Amino acid sequence: MGILERFGTIMKANINALLDKAEDPAKMIDQYLIDMKESLATVKKETVNIMAVEKKAETDFRENKAEIEKFKSLAEKAVKAGEDDDARVFIKKYKDLEAVSATLESNLAAATDNATKMKEMHNKLVSDISELENRKAQIKSTVSIAKAVEKVNKIGDPLSKASEIGSKFSDMESKANERLNRAQAASELNSEIGDAADKLAKSYGTATDSDIDAELERLKAGL
Repeated sequence: MGILERFGTIMKANINALLDKAEDPAKMIDQYLIDMKESLATVKKETVNIMAVEKKAETDFRENKAEIEKFKSLAEKAVKAGEDDDARVFIKKYKDLEAVSATLESNLAAATDNATKMKEMHNKLVSDISELENRKAQIKSTVSIAKAVEKVNKIGDPLSKASEIGSKFSDMESKANERLNRAQAASELNSEIGDAADKLAKSYGTATDSDIDAELERLKAGL
């Protein structure tokens, strides 16, 4: 397919739409850049050739017009001079030139159209390549940020685990303190019970001498 036959495809290409549909925009950008730079190199080369063709077509057309005007002027001079035979020669010449004038004009129009298309393709490719380069830079920046975030997340994982371990130690410490508190409370309660018994015994007084003597006699009687 010639480069001009690709005019419609190149001009209709929507880079942003293509990238938005791509599964891996970064990879697609690299491939598009390769393809477009190759196309741009071809377009530049062909544009020079087609512009040269346009220039030649323009020169041919203008020279033909100038020749027509020249022989028309000579025919008029021959008529004025009464040289009809000479006038007929000049008339025949410019008529022949007029016959090819339409073809030369058509060739010029086609060459101009082709040159215009080539310039449009060139500009479109330059614009698309610039857009792709910008998108590539944006994607690289986004990837860099993503990598930085991933690193932060990786650092956050052990911190999270440390926090979790700390929380578990805190729970264990809380449970240990609770157990200690209960043990102390039980000890205090037992102490209070013992103290109460002692106090109650004191209220009944201690053993007297007569009590001791009576107990002694009871023991002797049993012997």
